[in-house]
Amino acid sequence: MIRAAPPIALLLVLGACDGGGDPVQQALREASAANQAAATHTTAEIQAAAQTADQAYVAKMIAHHEGAVATARVALRDSRDPEIRRMAQSVVDAQTREIAELKAWAPTPAPAAN
Repeated sequence: MIRAAPPIALLLVLGACDGGGDPVQQALREASAANQAAATHTTAEIQAAAQTADQAYVAKMIAHHEGAVATARVALRDSRDPEIRRMAQSVVDAQTREIAELKAWAPTPAPAAN
């Protein structure tokens, strides 16, 4: 009777595993589903963060350029040095154009999720 115990125990253990199909295949399916869910979630987060980063970059660059233009206009108003005045005018021209480009390109916020 003692010799019959291990085979019976083995049958009980194997019988308990049989209910859900191949446990390796089941584990692979579960892992695949979890990875797919994580990848989808991560992709959405990356896209949202990228859009937020784009918006932040554009907003900060516009503010930076506006500050540079204001400073250059002060130099144009107050400076008598022709080289400073040339550089200041160059800043006004270039950065005013870049502000317009940034405003035209500025990404729009993503629509709110329902």
